[in-house]
Amino acid sequence: MPPSHASTSDSKSAGSSGGVQSLERAFDLLERMADAGGEVGLSELSASSGLPLPTIHRLMRTLVVCGYVRQQPNRRYALGPRLIRLGESAARLLGTWARPYLARLVEETGETANMALLDGDEIVYVAQVPSKHSMRMFTEVGRRVLPHSTGVGKALLAHTPPDEVRALLARTGMPAATEKTITTPDGFLDALEQVRRVGYAVDDNEQEIGVRCLAVPVPNSPTSAAISISGPAGRVTEAATERIVPILQQAAKELSEALASSGSAG
Repeated sequence: MPPSHASTSDSKSAGSSGGVQSLERAFDLLERMADAGGEVGLSELSASSGLPLPTIHRLMRTLVVCGYVRQQPNRRYALGPRLIRLGESAARLLGTWARPYLARLVEETGETANMALLDGDEIVYVAQVPSKHSMRMFTEVGRRVLPHSTGVGKALLAHTPPDEVRALLARTGMPAATEKTITTPDGFLDALEQVRRVGYAVDDNEQEIGVRCLAVPVPNSPTSAAISISGPAGRVTEAATERIVPILQQAAKELSEALASSGSAG
């Protein structure tokens, strides 16, 4: 629903949800800034939001004072550093919410289950439940890896426009973790096409020799998220893949629904 124009009692008026309209507008502007890459001019925000410039200027001035937005030397506005702490806390919470679903994945597949997010150009692991096998995979929560050598990276980037994927790969480089790591942009784009075709991603000895990982994105997640299982290649075989992938996809669907319901509560 397009936002309505500001009234003289903007700071006190309520939006259609019964909330505070100026708060709704401020968060809408922050999300529009994020969608635009993190830095915008007031005229761009006015064009995309439909709000008049004086209203946007007043909201942005308040966000600047609070530290959530900062004004650049070129007069454009950028997302501010105070948002980082909020984002990191929310990411940890997302991992906490995911743990029961990961625990069930471990019960049903026997392998270690992970949740990862795309943070800038990197993959960051935010939750893990380890397998009960004595021989199991372990990835430290908080660990950062490059997307091109991981199943979760492929799952997270599968629906990203190819030019954006190429730009990301140009920034990160494509170092080989093993002799099976994909090291060319064309090879990685082919792998993403395969993910779109079959509905899941595979890391086949590409991050670590002897380890296979299966990953799927979490649909409609508030931030790009994927869940995966990883285990020894001798256990995560082609036959095991056929059994595990539907379990992974079901877990991602249920987690997505849980996140949606938590966001609409209140």
